[in-house]
Amino acid sequence: MSAVTIHQMADRVAQLLEERLGLGGRDLSAKLKRAGRMLPKKVRDSGKVLAAAAHKAQNPKLLGQIDMGDVTEAYDVCVKHLIAIDPVGRRRDLFAGMVGSVGLGVLVLAVALLGFLAWRGYF
Repeated sequence: MSAVTIHQMADRVAQLLEERLGLGGRDLSAKLKRAGRMLPKKVRDSGKVLAAAAHKAQNPKLLGQIDMGDVTEAYDVCVKHLIAIDPVGRRRDLFAGMVGSVGLGVLVLAVALLGFLAWRGYF
């Protein structure tokens, strides 16, 4: 496997991070840092392996130190997880969570207000 292939793999994972999770950054390592705990540990570690390999691939002398089996395995783990993410579903779930949280707050406030009015004798 050549340095170009490793860079293409890293670019593909970075592109998926941007498309599926909406993460910005200049390269794969920056996007992985921004992702933080949005990704499972195994995917984060695989992304770090891929980012390190892409960094080493820039230097021809370090290219021989890269274990291509680990790189392809890391790429497969990252792509398999990121392809399964539905960006529309994530937004929908986030919106539903916010609406539910606000709705619960309003319900608690209404019950507290009615309880206070009943305690004061208005009901």
